[in-house]
Amino acid sequence: MTQQTPTEFLTDLYAAAMSVVGANDQNVSDLQPEEQELLNVVLQYSEQAKAVLTVLITSLVYKALHPEQDIRKHQASISGGYSGRTFDSKNITPFMKVHKFPAMAESGWLTRALEQKVPYDRNYSGAITPKELKPVFLSTLDNIEAGADCKKYLSFIFQGLIIQRNKQNINLAKPTTLSINSILELLDKHFNGSYKAEGVSRLPVLAIYAAYKCLIHETKRFDKKQLLPIESHTSSDKSSGRVGDLDIIDEKKRVFEAVEVKHGISVTLRLVQDAFEKFKTTPIDRYYILSTASPDKDEYKKIEAEIQRIKNVHGCQLIVNGIMPTIKYYLRLLDKTSEFIEYYVNLIEDDKSLKFEHKERWNELISEMK
Repeated sequence: MTQQTPTEFLTDLYAAAMSVVGANDQNVSDLQPEEQELLNVVLQYSEQAKAVLTVLITSLVYKALHPEQDIRKHQASISGGYSGRTFDSKNITPFMKVHKFPAMAESGWLTRALEQKVPYDRNYSGAITPKELKPVFLSTLDNIEAGADCKKYLSFIFQGLIIQRNKQNINLAKPTTLSINSILELLDKHFNGSYKAEGVSRLPVLAIYAAYKCLIHETKRFDKKQLLPIESHTSSDKSSGRVGDLDIIDEKKRVFEAVEVKHGISVTLRLVQDAFEKFKTTPIDRYYILSTASPDKDEYKKIEAEIQRIKNVHGCQLIVNGIMPTIKYYLRLLDKTSEFIEYYVNLIEDDKSLKFEHKERWNELISEMK
């Protein structure tokens, strides 16, 4: 079996860590509590002591790929040693920079505390700071040499770094002179990006909400109407009393219009029937089911028949449509599409279910525009 390259190994570990962290920003591991305690100290000082973090990750990755190597012997000049600095400069530091983890300029070994030509054992004399980090660093390497699982240690560290990264505030671009077609292209790419973390289904909801934030003040239909605050991604309609992902109420606090948003899910007869169950006891005027996917062709006639039945028995106009055509129509109604961008970006910045990569992707898309 061909051994993985360092890049392949790191890519697989990173993808797995992203999947494990998921939407809840929780580190999931079956490491012993004392092992997790050691690694949590490393994570606690990951920004303050980037060199220690980098050297530790370098050591773990090298050990995983070369189990026979005593990674405490971190320089080729040490008998039985290897060049940790070279391995770091070629593989680890570039990886850390790409994924916006705390990273050194070139290598973790370019610090006096870690570059001494003696093994990282209990007698290591380097002045690693803060003081409590030194025994943690050396104990972790000892654990690995005693047979601890490098992949599990790396997974724990990567998960922790991802969680820390997700908490970072990013200044997002807010272009003011985009055409409607440019906005639609941006949104389509943002909705359909290749993300490791959960939360992408939230993006179309935020876009529709941003459109309504504009429309509520610009169209006569919504005179004296109120757009309710957007619910958290984890709130259920049943528990919150809401009938859609987005609800508008009238002056008597009755639901006037609602929107349910689906990402990558075709609208079926069952979805339409379930929607009716949510609003059948309310005097709602319109109910939209919007999706990024096309309606189920095999059920289209049944869906139309059910929509007409609902109109007859209730009076609500239920509308099934695509996300992008709907946003395109709404944007054409606005005096200033820049306000839509302002609202959308603000929602992205504030939404707790979105992760760093969803936000970073927005800035990347803006920078790629011609």
